[in-house]
Amino acid sequence: MKNEKKQLSPEQHEELIKTLKARFEKNMNRHKEFEWAKVQEKLETNPEKLWSLYEMERTGGEPDVIDHDQKGGQFIFFDCSAESPKGRRSVCYDHEALESRKQHKPENNAIDMAADMGIEILTENQYRELQTLGSFDTKTSSWVKTPEHIRKLGGAIFCDRRYDTVFMYHNGAESYYAARGFRGSLKV
Repeated sequence: MKNEKKQLSPEQHEELIKTLKARFEKNMNRHKEFEWAKVQEKLETNPEKLWSLYEMERTGGEPDVIDHDQKGGQFIFFDCSAESPKGRRSVCYDHEALESRKQHKPENNAIDMAADMGIEILTENQYRELQTLGSFDTKTSSWVKTPEHIRKLGGAIFCDRRYDTVFMYHNGAESYYAARGFRGSLKV
């Protein structure tokens, strides 16, 4: 049953490919040296990855190709929505943080949501790489992968862009805000 859930209908498949192609062609500055035909070929042979991209799109991430892993031959997609994806906001950092809240628990957490979608939460370095492609999170913020030593002490980190500068901050991992979500990456 779980596998069935992670498959797209022919209509969803077609619509997603059309959306991804249009975004790819509109934002060539993100991937000048890549050809859509090669990206689509990879997508067509990886239906589980296509499902993950569908989830990224469905939750407002606007995924797009930003790099190519030469060694693995995979295209790398990041969430490229102007602001933190709307369908992934108001979440704390991870399951442990969610369980630690006694009242006013958020509905979910960033780490579990990313895992359920089959994607990885961006690292601080990936987030900074994304910011070289445009101005993202000028009104919102995004949780990023927190180093274990910070997480063990109860903290988590997030980033945003203000004053034309990318900032990295800390918060208690259990905190959540309407304007904070998370961005993901996916290799296909």
